[in-house]
Amino acid sequence: MALGDQHQLGEASGAASGPEGHRATLLVVDDEPAVRRVLVMRLQLAGYRVVCAEDGEEALTLFHQEQPDLVVLDVMLPKLDGFAVCRRLRAESCVPIIFLSALDAIAERVAGLDLGADDYLPKPFSPKELEARIATILRRVGRGSAAAEPRDVTPGQGVLRLGDLVVDTNRRQVTRDGERIGLTYTEFSLLELLFREPGRVVPRAEILEQLWGYPPRRAADLRVVDVYVARLRGKLEPDPRNPELILTVRGTGYASQRVGELPGMASAG
Repeated sequence: MALGDQHQLGEASGAASGPEGHRATLLVVDDEPAVRRVLVMRLQLAGYRVVCAEDGEEALTLFHQEQPDLVVLDVMLPKLDGFAVCRRLRAESCVPIIFLSALDAIAERVAGLDLGADDYLPKPFSPKELEARIATILRRVGRGSAAAEPRDVTPGQGVLRLGDLVVDTNRRQVTRDGERIGLTYTEFSLLELLFREPGRVVPRAEILEQLWGYPPRRAADLRVVDVYVARLRGKLEPDPRNPELILTVRGTGYASQRVGELPGMASAG
């Protein structure tokens, strides 16, 4: 698909409108014309503005031109594959990314999530399920997530100090010794969920439903949670192999350390 042949939506219902009343823009990247046609039609009817690319290089060009609110990204693409595109996007943006792939192997899914994708949907898939996952992610992050800097959000619980970490729930950012630690929206949402009730064991199925909006249907779905916990530990724990902040409760899920159980851990205004 040439750049001049982008699919865009005219006026539509407010079903996919953001907080400011503007329609969210989606970038759909797939090299199969039939898939693009179906997705454009369904997503436009759902109220989104849609732009399309058929290869990885075109995807990057359109991303910089359009600054979409979410990217639907096929793995197997000409020129640059989806993993390479995701890696390039994550170097500059926390825009939500949903991978599509005909390969449903757990290793393939984990590889995509390790690169920073927010979700992974194997082909063939139901367009209705994709719409539901897009809506869930956009509700969670709001519009404008392509911006590199965090947006102001409705004040939450203020500032939480976890050892040498400072978690600012108002700006959705984490710092250590004044240096910001780059977390995606999904990673921060996971951190927030686990520390909402410090010490409570949060089942993996609950994490999946809270953050991704769907119940586990197969073991690979729960693996999504494990990958994100591992990524979060890798960014926050001094020794991710011996975690102190996020503990594994074997056979159930994960629990955060109670405030006060770690040296220097306390709440702040």
